[in-house]
Amino acid sequence: MAYDNNMIAEIVGRVMASLEGAPQGANDTVPVGVSNRHIHLSTADLETLFGAGYELTPIKDLSQPGQFACKETLTIVGPSLRPIENVRVLGPVRKASQVEISRTDSFTLKVKPPVRESGDIAGSAPITIIGPKGVVTLKEGCIIANRHIHMSTDEGAAFGLVDGQYVDVELSGERRTKFYDVQVRVHKDFRLEMHIDTDDANAAGVGNGAKVKIVK
Repeated sequence: MAYDNNMIAEIVGRVMASLEGAPQGANDTVPVGVSNRHIHLSTADLETLFGAGYELTPIKDLSQPGQFACKETLTIVGPSLRPIENVRVLGPVRKASQVEISRTDSFTLKVKPPVRESGDIAGSAPITIIGPKGVVTLKEGCIIANRHIHMSTDEGAAFGLVDGQYVDVELSGERRTKFYDVQVRVHKDFRLEMHIDTDDANAAGVGNGAKVKIVK
């Protein structure tokens, strides 16, 4: 099929129109961080579980500044009475305790956690935490963390995205996958990384350090 100048101009115009407004950095990749089940503790619950005056023992810095994995691990129990042991505590301490698990974990524990942004625990599932010095039963605090991407302020501007926005994300490879409604979190202290849980990572066949692309 021959193309005259008018047809070529029309095709170019359509392509340019489709690209117009595409954010700078939209084709850049984002590294993946896979989050296993873990626990955030308040000061009061930390002392109940480990003893008065106890302080967390950092063993590894996490990707986001100020966050760290701790030596301490705990056991969690739900209505099934089937415990999940050696659940890692992450620091620093928070205002309220929170347990983040996967959907697979929820079947083992027989709990029904909502999919939430970290920190949004109002009305979430109850869970019991067992430590070496005591037991804490949370009336609410067990969630499945939503898929999200951390970005610095500069990175958010480069992608043309703002805090709280939702995007779709594509993963290439042997098990090509597209995740919908991934929350964007923008803060001056954040570092670029997408967080998914072990269920999502296993389904997509990816691990830490894999690269994904944002699709608006």
